[in-house]
Amino acid sequence: MNRKQRRERERMLKKAGKQGSEMEQKLGLFDKIPKKCLTCNKDFDKKNKEMVMTWNVVVREKEGKVRLYCPKCWDDAIKFAQEINQPKQEKK
Repeated sequence: MNRKQRRERERMLKKAGKQGSEMEQKLGLFDKIPKKCLTCNKDFDKKNKEMVMTWNVVVREKEGKVRLYCPKCWDDAIKFAQEINQPKQEKK
């Protein structure tokens, strides 16, 4: 974490007041964001605004895990989950 990021973090913690420990935990997990998509290994650039806005992050706070998915892999996973959850149609 560079100096600017530390200052921003301290400023946010002061603003949060009572929520400081909770905010600190979430900021700590931010550092754990992977550099690649979990499924296809496509590179992720934290400085690219389009990537930041379109990629999906799944945080498991209890486990302390952060998972990153590109839009294509995320859409494929959603479609797969919908197929599984749909009731099986009976053949006539």
